[in-house]
Amino acid sequence: MTGSAGVLFDVDGTLVDSNYLHTLAWSRACRDRDRWAPMNVIHRLVGMGGDQLTSELFGEPDEELTDRWQHHYEALIDEVTVFPDAAELLRRLHDAGLRVVLASSSPADHVDTMIDRLGVRDVIDAATSADDADASKPAPDIFEAALEAGGLAGDRALVVGDSIWDVRAARAAGLGAVAVESGGFSRHELTEDGALAVYRNVGDLAAQWRTSPLGLLRD
Repeated sequence: MTGSAGVLFDVDGTLVDSNYLHTLAWSRACRDRDRWAPMNVIHRLVGMGGDQLTSELFGEPDEELTDRWQHHYEALIDEVTVFPDAAELLRRLHDAGLRVVLASSSPADHVDTMIDRLGVRDVIDAATSADDADASKPAPDIFEAALEAGGLAGDRALVVGDSIWDVRAARAAGLGAVAVESGGFSRHELTEDGALAVYRNVGDLAAQWRTSPLGLLRD
């Protein structure tokens, strides 16, 4: 297989601290639709695409609910903060000669906003959004699209994500996954689903990336 070595990064919960804001936005959207789900249950599904999340909650897709989520999340998006050393990790990988691709299932304008907030336009090689995938995580589509967008070889690429949905989507795409606990899933859960290694957050991964599975991509 031809292609470059590199890393596919999930964004929400991995590079930026947004998962609980997504949970709040979904909870408010449910209220708008006269529906209810416990916030802890919603949180466990953040990382899926909206179509799959609403199906998991209520047994069917609900496009209007997804539209209401977007409305509420965009009212909260200014509260999203970048995790410490997230941008530094991307820069270190870039400087080491690895391609850096953002592989998000979020709307394209949300991804664009987070790229600006991270300040990494000069180090990322490509970025994907919900527009690039027919099916959302845990389907493999977004990572398959990111591989193509970044010109990466599947056997020379790894995923970094924060949820079991990232790990499952990576596995479905034939990719290994390194996970962080910053999205709310535990080390045990992420390991049980097949993560190659688990770190508390991207700051820890940035400090240890050369001895992590990411470091092996340089060989």
